[in-house]
Amino acid sequence: MSAAPPLPVERPAPVDTDPGPPAISVSGVSKQYRIGGREEAYRTFREALGDLVSAPLKRLRNGKQEAPTFLALKDVSFEVPAGQKVGIIGRNGAGKSTLLKVLTRITEPTTGKIQIRGRVASLLEVGTGFHPELTGRENIFLNGAVLGMTQAEIRSRFDEIVAFAEVERFIDTPVKRYSSGMYLRLAFAVAAHLEPEILIIDEVLAVGDMQFQKKCLGKMQSLGQTGRTILFVSHNMSAVTSLCDRAILLDQGRIVADGRPEAVVGQYLSSSLGSAATASWDDSEDAPGVNGFKLLSVSVRTRGGEPTAVFSVEDELKVEIVYRTTLPEIRFRVNALLSTQGTCAFVCVEPTEMVRGEPGVYASTVTIPGNLLAEGEYILGLSVFASRGKKDHLCRVEEVLSFQTYDPVTGSSARGDYTEGMLGVVRPKCEWRLERRQ
Repeated sequence: MSAAPPLPVERPAPVDTDPGPPAISVSGVSKQYRIGGREEAYRTFREALGDLVSAPLKRLRNGKQEAPTFLALKDVSFEVPAGQKVGIIGRNGAGKSTLLKVLTRITEPTTGKIQIRGRVASLLEVGTGFHPELTGRENIFLNGAVLGMTQAEIRSRFDEIVAFAEVERFIDTPVKRYSSGMYLRLAFAVAAHLEPEILIIDEVLAVGDMQFQKKCLGKMQSLGQTGRTILFVSHNMSAVTSLCDRAILLDQGRIVADGRPEAVVGQYLSSSLGSAATASWDDSEDAPGVNGFKLLSVSVRTRGGEPTAVFSVEDELKVEIVYRTTLPEIRFRVNALLSTQGTCAFVCVEPTEMVRGEPGVYASTVTIPGNLLAEGEYILGLSVFASRGKKDHLCRVEEVLSFQTYDPVTGSSARGDYTEGMLGVVRPKCEWRLERRQ
């Protein structure tokens, strides 16, 4: 089974007007770590002088062996114009969090240069920037002061921050007594409401419950509409495609794709899952199928016939199953099963046993209408069987390929302009009517 070919690196199209200096400029940045080592803390002059004297003795005692190193980032360069929303994706260990730590000056790059123009608020891990001994109220004012805001500006947003975080009862309690969820809610509320010009958020949102994650995504959506620059690291591909207007894919510390979120997410799914958009079998001997049936390829395609692994929930999509029959007058039906998060969404089955009169290559295509699926990752399974008498399975593959759906939140899908959580694996667009009876 061969994976879909990788998409070329796509750069955003240049604009005609001068947008001014970028909010973030990253040029040739690399970050090297020692395996088993740790970052050095700030030292006094006396400690540095002592190390200078003792270093030769340590080298003699330990030999010339040096700790092995690895590059978490390798020559990373990109620019982010002011007001752009950028999603950073990749597998665990690809360098995403390291990049954000370098951007927020938590750690220094080994080589390269970074320029940031604007006030930055970051949320990289639970409790970043909070003092555990201070109350929630005191930490709000502390964070606002760090961002350069006056007390009057902080007070004007204080009630909104507390209401968003849902910690009214505990706002005067030291945050060291908060649960991780309370900590996260308050930290995000502070970062999002104190008017940063650049907002940097790591996968820390995964700590919160589903409802709060949706609430945060809705807030980031509204921030993006006000011209804020957002860098967002996430494994939630639906969030990246719906929130961001650009995505950067990291792999082993390098940028391997940069462009439209749908294309970059499609490349990521193809490389990480190996079965996105298209699955095919070159060797007919190894192809799934028995008794005169061999599966050749399966793909999910747009209405226009282009294979892709990412769809808007509003898009119509087609599932194309190509197979070879070697027996005449063979009859069977093809069954496609879509599931998400271990739950069957629905089954599509050919309504009758179709007769394939002559041996040859055939294609069965089923069309799934737009505004049916919810946001998420869907797994496609196939079953080919003859049901006359005892059911005879000619082919069964539980997980053929996967694809992603996202909601662009344009107001034209089933969610309308509602941005918070919606349950269900399908989300049909139903007709609503309002009338006054009295």
